[in-house]
Amino acid sequence: MDKQAKIYIAGHRGLVGGAIKRKLEQLGYTNFILRTHKELDLLNQAAVQEFFQQEKPEYVFLAAAKVGGIYANDTYPADFIYQNIQIQNNIIFAAYQTKVKKLLFLGSSCIYPKLCPQPIKEEYLLTGALEPTNEWYALAKIAGIKMCQAFNKQYGTNYISVMPTNLYGPGDNFDLKNSHVLPALIRKFYEAKLNNTPTVTMWGTGTPKREFLYVDDLAEAVVYLMQQYDGSEIVNIGTGKDITIGELGKLIKNIIGYNGAIVYDATKPDGTPQKLLDVSRLKKLGWEAKVSLEDGIKQTVEWYRLKQV
Repeated sequence: MDKQAKIYIAGHRGLVGGAIKRKLEQLGYTNFILRTHKELDLLNQAAVQEFFQQEKPEYVFLAAAKVGGIYANDTYPADFIYQNIQIQNNIIFAAYQTKVKKLLFLGSSCIYPKLCPQPIKEEYLLTGALEPTNEWYALAKIAGIKMCQAFNKQYGTNYISVMPTNLYGPGDNFDLKNSHVLPALIRKFYEAKLNNTPTVTMWGTGTPKREFLYVDDLAEAVVYLMQQYDGSEIVNIGTGKDITIGELGKLIKNIIGYNGAIVYDATKPDGTPQKLLDVSRLKKLGWEAKVSLEDGIKQTVEWYRLKQV
């Protein structure tokens, strides 16, 4: 990518889009075409097509999506499948119409079957049933991958798809109902310490294992792949290491300095038993994660703490 190239980041105000913008700015990119949701409704096909026709971006990072944790996915299935498919369709088709040089589509590790062999290789996609609590989001993301591959096959476009593991970091959503597990736990332990609450309740049994990637690491990987990788095969982005939710809770508890007890609510769902990505394809392409989970959580807690002042 030329330093003066016109770059459109869809979802630049979100956790992922914001990190991608920060990374590109660090590398000296300045020619961004950005629109807030108020300025451009990505669900509106005509508006998206008009935007692409007028601005003619050369590179597109498709990071806009409706996202959330188990509760949100399970409660708003229609919103998750409709909005995500609509956003993807509008942007990918408009990119094709205006001859965008390259597009990077951000999927998610939840696209893989619920009971996948671990660690999860890219070729396990569509080999089994999905996790029921987030199948609507997963199906939308699978449709996005297939759309990129279809356009590459039929029209010779250069659309690549990456599958990040669970992300966290500055700019995350800390809403207790709609957030993912790591930011939700940071908020729970932070508020429990502040209010001297004797216990903190965690959902499920604490036994499921999850992999977590600091969002600035993801941004670095995404920009690296945009510059180095051309291919229709999907690429996992993760650390290759996981941790139980129970261990994660203890780690966050210690970093925040909360002295109370952890209680598990086993009536709440655990989700997938384990979700660890095989990142050997990414390593072969020349990239590895750098930020440790402990350091990443410390930086995220500090960011959250400053937001509360």
